[in-house]
Amino acid sequence: MGVNNKNAQDNIQLKGNKKPLQVLHISKKDTQKKSQEIDNEQNNSQKENVAIKPQIIKDDSVKEIDDSNENTKDFDISQQDLTQQDLNRPFNFSEQNTDFQLERTVDDFDFDESAFLEALNENEPIGATGETISGKVIAIESDGLYVDIGGKAPGYMPKKECGLGVITNFKEKFSVGLEMEVLVIKEQNADGMVTVSARALILRQSWEKVSSSAKNGELINVLINGFNRGGLTCDVDGLRGFIPRSQLEDGQDYQSFVGKTLKVAFLEVNPESRKLVLSEKKASLVSKLTSLELGQLIEGEVLAVKPYGFFIDLGGASGLLHQSSLTNGSIRSLREVFREGEMIKALISEIDLEKGRIGLNTALLENTAGELIIDKQKVMQEATERALRTKALFDKKEQDK
Repeated sequence: MGVNNKNAQDNIQLKGNKKPLQVLHISKKDTQKKSQEIDNEQNNSQKENVAIKPQIIKDDSVKEIDDSNENTKDFDISQQDLTQQDLNRPFNFSEQNTDFQLERTVDDFDFDESAFLEALNENEPIGATGETISGKVIAIESDGLYVDIGGKAPGYMPKKECGLGVITNFKEKFSVGLEMEVLVIKEQNADGMVTVSARALILRQSWEKVSSSAKNGELINVLINGFNRGGLTCDVDGLRGFIPRSQLEDGQDYQSFVGKTLKVAFLEVNPESRKLVLSEKKASLVSKLTSLELGQLIEGEVLAVKPYGFFIDLGGASGLLHQSSLTNGSIRSLREVFREGEMIKALISEIDLEKGRIGLNTALLENTAGELIIDKQKVMQEATERALRTKALFDKKEQDK
């Protein structure tokens, strides 16, 4: 049996486990195609390395901000022209060559200032405590009356505040339309009504009157309407006055003065404590003081020697010769000048009617400093003539008051 050469050849190849040789056919067209594919792959790899920017979706608010930035781009400052000094100083819009105006729009919160102040004045309460107001009676009740004082509500005056003492003919004394001045004694309540008083106003005016009279050293006549263990009581313009027994010329049978009239002076006036003290003795002193004048030469007896001066009896009144007004010289002791019981002459240098005090001076009688110590007798003998030259000084002092 014959052997096929072809099969024999295949068997030889299988036995050797060798692949048959392959012939590569390379053409120019294939080479160009391969090169183009390589270039495409490189370009694709470069595109993958580039970051893809996400798409920004702007809403309306962002657009408004961009528009605002676009409108103010003229105010941007170039960083190339800035220095450290420019960065430290505040930016001034006026330096830019542009027209920039701030426009204020009227909104619901704007108001008229004048109208606002007027509204406040209309709602301001009328009648603070202690304020005096003129009003008109608009209504009368059994327990009081109403007074128009120009506020939102009328003022109310209780019956007991309508005057001093007990008012018996209330409706006859007050009528609708009567104009009167009142004093606010209580501020407005929830209804806007204040409490007013005619009595409180009368008492205030009375205190002002007696305070002025006391300051001027005036004397008044009072009717004694009662007494107690301490003294007498009286009425002074609606105020209760008191005269201590020690301030009476004769305090032994003081109850007998009830119903009589006495001339008195003001000893103490205190509106805050409502204390009004009077004196009959001081009235006698003030009566004597009113007959004296500044620069007048008087003669009196030395009543007492005190560390600060001498008290001189002037016939029912006493004057103080203070050590500063004694002499122009130096002294070691007051007793080397005057002694108790000695009669001396002095000039009146001060008259205080309110305090009932008289100030005296002997230094003005000296021709030289210390003359009163060296030759007291000569000074006293020539006191009348020497007093004449000092009259001009006291006249000038009186004019300067």
